[in-house]
Amino acid sequence: MDNKVALVTGAAGGIGLAVARRLAEEGAAVAAVDRDAVRLQEAVEKLTADGLNAHAYPADVTVTAQVEAVVDDVERELGPLDMLVNTAGILRTGEVKDFSDEDWLQTFEVNVSGVFRLSRTAVNRMIPRSRGAIVTVASNAAGTPRASMAAYGASKAAATMLTKSLGLEVAKHNIRCNVVAPGSTDTAMLASMWEDEQGPAKTIAGSPESFKIGIPLGKLARTEDVAEAVLFLLSDRAAHITLHVLTVDGGATLGV
Repeated sequence: MDNKVALVTGAAGGIGLAVARRLAEEGAAVAAVDRDAVRLQEAVEKLTADGLNAHAYPADVTVTAQVEAVVDDVERELGPLDMLVNTAGILRTGEVKDFSDEDWLQTFEVNVSGVFRLSRTAVNRMIPRSRGAIVTVASNAAGTPRASMAAYGASKAAATMLTKSLGLEVAKHNIRCNVVAPGSTDTAMLASMWEDEQGPAKTIAGSPESFKIGIPLGKLARTEDVAEAVLFLLSDRAAHITLHVLTVDGGATLGV
């Protein structure tokens, strides 16, 4: 990926930061985007301290003007955009009967509309060059019902179909659009769902009372595991793969 330019959203931590690191390790110039400017700068400083070509671009994916401006800045300062990874996302849990309008709308604004804004802006740059690759990090919850996760699952299902439909539209321009669907991954987002120190063990074991099986491989995913899947779909090794969903969940959804 030498001499290629990649933009990664949600890059201040978790999966987004792991993706940014792996892309930079493979030689890409990485534009790391996140709305948390302080955490983003700290993350990028760690990457650059390791000799990696990474740059911080604070922006909010829910604001169209900021999205368009950040892509302008990246192309002017780093070069033509070759790759986009939509990783920015939020999780709001709760049963539908108790869920607030605010949490519902915010979930879709980040998890779906953010993907739409970045992807639209990116493909309009990629189409004249007849090249590009986009990966959206969704979730295995997009295809498997989860109690108290209706908004999250629905938003990730929408982001998945958005990405696949976009991929169909831009295939004629040699632009590939794919999805990585992680399961339970060792991140702060997952930890926010745990009630005590038994959270990891309970996640791995599953919860029959909530109709959730465990993880057959017997472990949580690492952020690096998800990043490797993203890297593959962006790379020339996946040159004939588009409209695909690659699930990385240790078998938690039984391959469905």
